[in-house]
Amino acid sequence: MNNVPYADQKIRTREMVIIIANAVIGVGILTFPRSIAKETDAFDGWISVLIGGAAVCLIGWLLGKLASRFPTRTYFDYVALIVGRPFAYLLTMLFGVYSILMVSFEVRAVGNIAKQYLFTNTPVEMITLAFLLIVQYAVAGSRMALLRLNLIFLPIVLLVILMVQMYTLRFLEWENVRPLFSSDWMTLLKGAKGVTLSMSGPEIVLFYTLLMKRPQDAPKSVILGLAIPVLLYMTIYMVIIGVFSAAVAKNLTFPTIELAKGVEVPGGFIERVESLFFTIWIMTIFNTSTIWFDLTITTLRSVFTRFSKFTWILMISPIVYLIAMSPQNQNEFFAFGDRLSYFGVVIAYVIPLLLLAIAKLRGVKESD
Repeated sequence: MNNVPYADQKIRTREMVIIIANAVIGVGILTFPRSIAKETDAFDGWISVLIGGAAVCLIGWLLGKLASRFPTRTYFDYVALIVGRPFAYLLTMLFGVYSILMVSFEVRAVGNIAKQYLFTNTPVEMITLAFLLIVQYAVAGSRMALLRLNLIFLPIVLLVILMVQMYTLRFLEWENVRPLFSSDWMTLLKGAKGVTLSMSGPEIVLFYTLLMKRPQDAPKSVILGLAIPVLLYMTIYMVIIGVFSAAVAKNLTFPTIELAKGVEVPGGFIERVESLFFTIWIMTIFNTSTIWFDLTITTLRSVFTRFSKFTWILMISPIVYLIAMSPQNQNEFFAFGDRLSYFGVVIAYVIPLLLLAIAKLRGVKESD
């Protein structure tokens, strides 16, 4: 793939906001209403979304603070400054493994959902492989072009979500909403845990801050970038519970897609809106997958500098495909996603926050 030279090799704060929003809005937004409905069993789950979103925003802000302390250094470089090179090799490799697992999860999700809703007679193995090849081709090109695709796709995705919610409001039943504020705080916190686990993505600020024109704006960009999916989570959950009820939502595999299936555009201009919805949603999952694939290559190249980017793509792609196809059914796939979420909390949240604390205590900054 030929690289197109870009005069501007830095991204603006606004672009970082959109990149983070796209990284978070992935597969999780299709399934999260089910997990919240199981815990809260009520309309009050929107409070769980707010609590979980606030927790992720706080963590993301701290991650931005860590990255902005070292605005011209890679993740490997500033980890080496904080805790030494041996730990830097280990922690960078662990993040590389996490990134590989994230790519595998995203591409398999596309295969499962496309098989269920779009290509019922096509093997999931072929759908997953085709999507992975597209992701692989995109990552092989310009990094700036890859990141700026987010600017094109996100407005389209937001427009389609808004359309789906508007046309399903007429199916809302107030009996599904009542009673309000019937959940206790422990129940709401359990629901918030599911939201927090499903909102992976703000950790990319650890790697992309050095590409920003104003790296000091990294914490602010994370907050603004997370505000978009938090608002989407809240509105989508409210509409789904209002239309289906919590009892039904907790038994739906992909509640957000099921909501789109109920849309009827006046005049019959568009039939099977869920197909349009999922086709548009592939844009977001594509962006998320390419970002995580790019982070995989970035982490591995910072540790093993002798191999080129293209060589790493060829070596990693078969591994991604084998991991993606390891779950044998839907239950195993969701179990894989749950384990990955807990692994991500340690790798992407706990460890960087410890690094920030150590950097603060030792006074380690860019100039060191």
